[in-house]
Amino acid sequence: MQDIFELAKTGAATPAELGYYFPAEFAPQESMWLSWPHKEGSWPGKIDTIYAPYSLFIKEVSKGQKVNINVADEAMKTFALSHLEKAGVNLEKIKFHFFPTNDAWCRDHGPAFLINPKAEQKKVLVKWNYNAWGEKYPPHDLDNQIPIKIAEELGIPCFKPGMVMEGGSVEFNGQGTLLTSEACLLNVNRNPHLNREQIEKYLCDFYGVNHILWVGDGIVGDDTDGHIDDITRFVNKDTVVTAVEENKADENHHLLQENLDRLKKMRLEDGKQLNIVELPMPSAVIYDDQRLPASYANFYIANESVIVPTFRDKKDQQALDIISGCFPERNVVGIDSTDIIWGLGSFHCLSQQEPSV
Repeated sequence: MQDIFELAKTGAATPAELGYYFPAEFAPQESMWLSWPHKEGSWPGKIDTIYAPYSLFIKEVSKGQKVNINVADEAMKTFALSHLEKAGVNLEKIKFHFFPTNDAWCRDHGPAFLINPKAEQKKVLVKWNYNAWGEKYPPHDLDNQIPIKIAEELGIPCFKPGMVMEGGSVEFNGQGTLLTSEACLLNVNRNPHLNREQIEKYLCDFYGVNHILWVGDGIVGDDTDGHIDDITRFVNKDTVVTAVEENKADENHHLLQENLDRLKKMRLEDGKQLNIVELPMPSAVIYDDQRLPASYANFYIANESVIVPTFRDKKDQQALDIISGCFPERNVVGIDSTDIIWGLGSFHCLSQQEPSV
């Protein structure tokens, strides 16, 4: 049989055929990967305000695991270190990599790590194509190379499906079910040559899943065309939290209600119904006459904590309480994301987990 590095390189076998799968985010993690924010155009006039909450995010996650950070050069590393030291981060948990990026959204340009605990090579990486959400924000050439650089650094096989895909558009329960949205994955600005069935086959082959569930639309203000990680998240193998908007006059009300109705009819890979926990939406966050995609659902599940974006809103505490109820063994921490969300994403969009095996 061919060596697995050769199989990955030639595409002679898929990760699923070799027994690899993408674990749920609530499974044990070895590390979190980030790309240090540096693109002024992503936070026009505000980028200096994001480093304090971003560093707090790193501080909380690093209490229970390593954090890998992609930077362009020594100058960016020094700049990052100054903010991390100010936040009181334990720098022994931090590792920098000189992998230059165009932007900070590591959830979408970072690698997908798959594992097979029974295999000799227990971890592999999938490098999807990245086109900055349908060519909205060129250039993206450096971002598109990040998974390859990480695979080389870690010395693990790198599979390349050749399909455009972003990590924020998929959710996993770790048992074979993947949840995604039609608004994003079926958008003609991603893979116009592929239909739903063909896309599902890629998802099964390269994420190691066998059951695909689809919601409809994403929230207003989301420039990704409807990523699932702003709407509905698995918190255990059979439970999701899903964003709902009670105010019928709000433009998110109808589309989130439609998604909720769909979730109620869905069945998991074992035929069971989903347990559904409703999560409120914050009041509309508007900056510079633009509605931003503020959502409590964009939390990051770390080994010891869950980091939840908050928005100086009256529903912040209610959201934290609901999420705390879903994670009794983790410390749920709210971090102000009012400035970060001006970049049109929050903590989950900025990060990518590397599973333990």
